Amino acid sequence: MALVYEEAKAKIIEFINSKAKSKSKFYFNDFTGLFPDEKGRDVKKILTQMVNEEILVFWSSGSTTMYGLSGAGKHADGED
Repeated sequence: MALVYEEAKAKIIEFINSKAKSKSKFYFNDFTGLFPDEKGRDVKKILTQMVNEEILVFWSSGSTTMYGLSGAGKHADGED
């Protein structure tokens, strides 16, 4: 089953918002769990498109990269 961008985007945003009280950043594997029947590469394409549209942002600790909603929580450009 191929991912439909608008449906996948809505599911990802809903997932992030449901966890917003405890987390603002998520690992790639958190999102692959939302789409167990899809290949990781297809999920990555959706996440990359959302980053390009500035819906999501990357956050990096130096050793790992995480995703978060744009404007939610702390992100690299707002940290000291």
